[in-house]
Amino acid sequence: MIFLWIIGILIIFTIFFTFLILHLFRVPRVLHHLTPEKYGIPFKEIKFPTKNKCHLYGWWIPSQNKSSQITHTIIMVHGWGCNAGYMLPYIKKLYQYGYNLLAFDLRSHGNSDSVKHPNMLHFSEDIQAVIEFVLKQGIAKSGKIGIIGLSVGGSAALHAASCDNRIESIITIGAFANPVNVIRQKFHRKHIPFFPFMWIIMKHFQFMMGTKFKHVAPINIIKSIKANILLIHGNNDKVVPFEQGKKLKDAGNPETTNLWIVPGKGHSNCNNHPEFWNKVNSFLKDSFIGNF
Repeated sequence: MIFLWIIGILIIFTIFFTFLILHLFRVPRVLHHLTPEKYGIPFKEIKFPTKNKCHLYGWWIPSQNKSSQITHTIIMVHGWGCNAGYMLPYIKKLYQYGYNLLAFDLRSHGNSDSVKHPNMLHFSEDIQAVIEFVLKQGIAKSGKIGIIGLSVGGSAALHAASCDNRIESIITIGAFANPVNVIRQKFHRKHIPFFPFMWIIMKHFQFMMGTKFKHVAPINIIKSIKANILLIHGNNDKVVPFEQGKKLKDAGNPETTNLWIVPGKGHSNCNNHPEFWNKVNSFLKDSFIGNF
């Protein structure tokens, strides 16, 4: 009888802490406070559909180039718990370079529709929905599309590119190679044991995605990507260690995959490095050189 009580208490304890941890992984909804208007940049608010009848919110920012020729389009993807407003420093710089720009809120973020358990596969679908939108609108051209993604937005961009050859260029900042490694590290820092908590969480997330992590982990799909890739990672990144960037580089096509470890920077401030924008603009120009 005592044994059954102990088993029952352990089950209740496990369920309680599992739900508590799942709650901690919920996406915090951050509302918009700033728009490109802050920098005097003209933009148009847009709404477009993605799978599962979701609608996404974004900003379309046409190039300053008044030429009748369609210029290159850069899609900007924020990280977990953020919104398009976090891409404003990127918008300010890239607008000066003459690109068309589109920044949007991933599902369950900002002003976009919500789903119950958003994940990287959803975000990859969102990126592909953006591409469909700009191509159908006739404001972008296949082969002239680049993506800049932060953190999970960068990892989702890699997944999208593995499914869509219309993407010509990808820049990731702080992207992970394998989500399991990052989550395991987060649990370790909080002194939460892998079993049973993390094991249950992993099984739950895989069930909600409908596939195993190994099938969508960027490290296992980056080799198939045709686009040119620049992986940027701060060497002081405490959220996604820079070793994740090195693993992506090692797994990628050596002819098209580049890595820059940014000295002295962490997860969210690589763009403050004095060499950042020169490297980004040079990479984009080299990637698009066949279409200029």
